[in-house]
Amino acid sequence: LAKVELRVSCKHLLDRDTLNKSDPCVLLLMQTQGQWTEVDRSEVIKSNLNPVFAKIFTVDYYFEEVQKLRFEVYDSHGHDLGTHDDDFLGGMECTVGQIVAQKRVTKPLFLKYGKFAGKSTITVISEEISGNNGYVELAFRAKKLDDKDLFSKSDPFLEIYRLDADGGEQLVYRTEVVKNNLSPIWEPFKVSLNSLCSCDEKRKLRCVVWDYDSRGKHDFIGEFFTTFEEMQKAMGENKVQWDCVNPKYKIKKRNYKNSGVVVLLDLKIHRVYSFLDYIMGGCQIHFTVAIDFTASNGDPRNSCSLHYINPYQPNEYLKALVAVGEICQDYDSDKKFSALGFGARIPPKYEVSHDFAINFNPDNDECEGIQGVVESYQSCLPKIQLYGPTNVAPIISKVARVAADEERTKEASQYFILLILTDGVVTDMADTREAIVRASYLPMSIIIVGVGNADFTDMQILDGDDGVLRSPKGEPVLRDIVQFVPFRDFKNASPTALAKCVLAEVPKQVVEYYSYKAFPPRC
Repeated sequence: LAKVELRVSCKHLLDRDTLNKSDPCVLLLMQTQGQWTEVDRSEVIKSNLNPVFAKIFTVDYYFEEVQKLRFEVYDSHGHDLGTHDDDFLGGMECTVGQIVAQKRVTKPLFLKYGKFAGKSTITVISEEISGNNGYVELAFRAKKLDDKDLFSKSDPFLEIYRLDADGGEQLVYRTEVVKNNLSPIWEPFKVSLNSLCSCDEKRKLRCVVWDYDSRGKHDFIGEFFTTFEEMQKAMGENKVQWDCVNPKYKIKKRNYKNSGVVVLLDLKIHRVYSFLDYIMGGCQIHFTVAIDFTASNGDPRNSCSLHYINPYQPNEYLKALVAVGEICQDYDSDKKFSALGFGARIPPKYEVSHDFAINFNPDNDECEGIQGVVESYQSCLPKIQLYGPTNVAPIISKVARVAADEERTKEASQYFILLILTDGVVTDMADTREAIVRASYLPMSIIIVGVGNADFTDMQILDGDDGVLRSPKGEPVLRDIVQFVPFRDFKNASPTALAKCVLAEVPKQVVEYYSYKAFPPRC
């Protein structure tokens, strides 16, 4: 199980208050069985139309599922949120997959009935966590901070910002407030390495100390800049403090040195790369579907055919294609998918082909989105003659050649998933086993879905669950990259059940491949 941290900020929120600005709060909801359920909510930020929330939302992440999220922003007045229409500042829907694949999602906020909430936008940034893996543990204190209060001492808290390449900055962590103390010791905390420095130890960090104000108008005490690399070096040399500087005082006061010092008390690192590290590092999932057009499927014009196009209900080929493709599309930035066919006679010469593009464009077999694949499949059926035999080795080898080109880049930039939909046991079993063994050394996984009521017993050999798959010469696969399931096992289940079954192994297969190659995430 992987977990994902979601950080939220908003801009240009509607102002619902008469005398002050709105006091925004964000609710996170997740759709379960068609119903929206609240998962968590952020803190309330006083009088702010451009809030950056310190609250980190944590959600369980499943690659093999479409997980729908909804973010709702409210102006809080102390009563239950959502009970008054005037409190609603806007909402936004997306999926967990979209957020982790893009890392940063900015969308407009909408009011009820699809109306724009003015120029309001919400930004959600994702970071991956896995227990204590990929974390840095930090502990800070300060000494001799400036006193900003008249009748008591300052109430200091510390914020850490990551400075991004685009010139912007992202709030990484906000400590608790320590009341009435000029030498506070803040509670230790953990942040993911992605969150702290985006895998770049030289990335600048801005650390700011504030004196807390209950109305939201916090007093600036001072700041300092550092890097994660500098923190580690300082810990090793036992020189772990920085001057907390107010730039205005530095200009105005001749003998000004600082407004206190901040001390790093502890730093511990835990590094383990996960599937989400690779996805958030920019690794794209390239999806290819291969469809069986052999004669055993039956004449597509006959309602008994597995390829029959029923205007009211998709056939098993389409159900399997859409169920798996809808998951994969969130992880492919251009949303273009290769669609191939095998076992048919194709125009113009009507010779048998075992790796043809179903859009009949030999120079570009990609279709626009899952819907483009569906349309190409439906339009190609009347133009081809179903024939045979059921040879899948040519298609596995074709995708493997593209994966081999990717491997030579020595980067974790693209991983390939081949979905093979077939109605029977493959004819070229020896060649298929050889092709799978070769492919197990490459960045690819193979999913085979058996369509129809054939006896698929022999296909279980390819799965490798009952023993290590070997080539005809006895060479074992480097990794188990094949998942086989008969569609009939999911005939009465929801499409998501099939996708969860066939895609559940993919994250592990991705990590196994890149770990074997010692390719770190690109970040």
